[in-house]
Amino acid sequence: MAQTQMALDSLDFDATVALATKVAPHVDILEIGTPCIKHNGIKLLQTLRAKFPNNKILVDLKTMDAGFYEAEPFYKAGADICTVLGTSDIGTIKGVIDVANKYGKKAQIDLINVADKKARTQEVAKLGAHIIGVHTGLDQQAAGQTPFGDLALVAGLNLGLEISVAGGVKAATTAQVRDAGATIIVAGAAIYGAADPAAAAAEITAIAHGGSTGGLFGWIKKLFS
Repeated sequence: MAQTQMALDSLDFDATVALATKVAPHVDILEIGTPCIKHNGIKLLQTLRAKFPNNKILVDLKTMDAGFYEAEPFYKAGADICTVLGTSDIGTIKGVIDVANKYGKKAQIDLINVADKKARTQEVAKLGAHIIGVHTGLDQQAAGQTPFGDLALVAGLNLGLEISVAGGVKAATTAQVRDAGATIIVAGAAIYGAADPAAAAAEITAIAHGGSTGGLFGWIKKLFS
């Protein structure tokens, strides 16, 4: 089973709240995307936290410096998870992990553009990282890249960390991502670009939670269930 996370990427404050209202009952985690949080600020987090007490909220800060100092106000305002770039200094990453622990929350280390993903994952695991983000960015997706190779690498390390996967995931690939080791599956355009975002979110969550399986693992599971 994996949790689902909906990426809220619009710059429009009211449109973001309206979309969150539609999908919140059908996903586990609401993500305030990087452009969205930069444009709208901490007020949006406070609004979503008040409206959706039953959802976890991730703030995709992509912190690059001053980890503790930058992330603390967002944890104080109700964020459950904040992200820090894996390409940042190890002291920056430690700062976000430390402040997450201070508030009983989680820090996610985003591996986007990290050259040696194996070494960095092992390094941050020793620091107490909670979540590793396997992230194929929009520009990388446009160039034809997918997150599956990186997911296999990170999952194969067996470090006991949660693994979040983002990068063009849709209903048709959700079971594959889940069965490959993801514990958090991030969907953006597959939900907000759908004619019925609530229905799209519900479909992806049903699969992520185990409602559909694929590949050899799924065949074996079906055979013995």
